Amino acid sequence: MRPTAIAAGVFIFLTTTSTMAIDLTPLWDFSQPDVSEQRFRAALKTASGDDALVLQTQIARSYGLRKDFAAARNTLKAIEPQMATAGAEARTRYTLELGRSYTSATHAADTQTTESRELARKAYRSALDLALQAKLDDLAIDAIHMLAFVDTAPADQLKWGLEALSVATRSAQAEAKRWEAPLRNNVGYALHQLGRYDEALAQFRQAVVLREQRGDAQALRVAHWMVAWTLRSLKRNEEALDIQLRLEREADAAGQPDFYVFEELEILHRDRSDTAKAAFYAGRKQAAAR
Repeated sequence: MRPTAIAAGVFIFLTTTSTMAIDLTPLWDFSQPDVSEQRFRAALKTASGDDALVLQTQIARSYGLRKDFAAARNTLKAIEPQMATAGAEARTRYTLELGRSYTSATHAADTQTTESRELARKAYRSALDLALQAKLDDLAIDAIHMLAFVDTAPADQLKWGLEALSVATRSAQAEAKRWEAPLRNNVGYALHQLGRYDEALAQFRQAVVLREQRGDAQALRVAHWMVAWTLRSLKRNEEALDIQLRLEREADAAGQPDFYVFEELEILHRDRSDTAKAAFYAGRKQAAAR
């Protein structure tokens, strides 16, 4: 099954534009956290005040993405004394990263004790409260989003996802609006896990529309894949097959053969009793996994 992010939320209305500190977007490359760390450290040489604190929270995050959670906490511990007088964004980011050092997508399941989850929950709740007070919509959604890594049952993730979606759709802030497509994906995924396929399909179709507006070809292909995956669950296999075949062509043309597309095509052809084509896509899937 194609991996998917988890979103979470709470029913709140955040519509006031807020001022964020340093712009982190050009510094982040989430696929290369080590490179991002270097950029943060370079920026730190000329930064001061809250900007310097925010940069250090992101250095901590880069460690967490590399599963060095001790280094992440040590980085945060070094700036903890300054949090009492820091601005809202720095304090929110500090507590977010503290939570991520205990529970996040990069933590192995066998490391997630009751204690670690509760430490994460406390930090995320604190980050959420700070973000709400400062009307930092993007960070409020992020804090809520992370709570779904604490509460992982599909029903909980649906609850969080719907509540997070409420935040994103009601916010006037561009940073918060950008969450809507992944949040709809997450809501659809939770619905799919609960067997509510028609509702899941509706969310995935809305995610497609949003992805089309963003112009990210790879993200758009994933959005279409989720639609096709759900159509198969609804026994609408011919529709699903048409989409997956198109995705195969598009991914191949982009030089990005897709393991998950081949997996679905293998299943769909097997369901049609076309063993030759099922075997062909099993081979493509195996090659893509290397």
